[in-house]
Amino acid sequence: MKYVRVYADSNSESHFEDVEVDFTLVDFAPPAPPLNVSSFTPATQFGFLSAPPGWYGDWHPAPRRQFIFYLAGEIEAEVSDGEVRRFGPGSVTLVEDTTGKGHTSRVVSSGEVLGVVVQLDG
Repeated sequence: MKYVRVYADSNSESHFEDVEVDFTLVDFAPPAPPLNVSSFTPATQFGFLSAPPGWYGDWHPAPRRQFIFYLAGEIEAEVSDGEVRRFGPGSVTLVEDTTGKGHTSRVVSSGEVLGVVVQLDG
């Protein structure tokens, strides 16, 4: 499994990075058979996010470190180095560009974007 990290470098420029998730076979919920499980990351809270078709967020940093899990719709994001990517159902992003110019976000689907936001410590 992979997710996309959005981060700011030491010059406050934002970038995308593909991150591979490692899994380990764990006796996670006995007596159910073992499952492949990743390491856990502490989180502070979660919520749901909905953005209507045509919504556009001009350049902005992330309000805090957070994962976004996309459930429906499609969003396009641009980072300050000029790269543009699209995220739809099943996509996961770790948004960490809390300083600098940040990124833009635009709903490109004809329907709303629905997601889950999990805010992290720090």
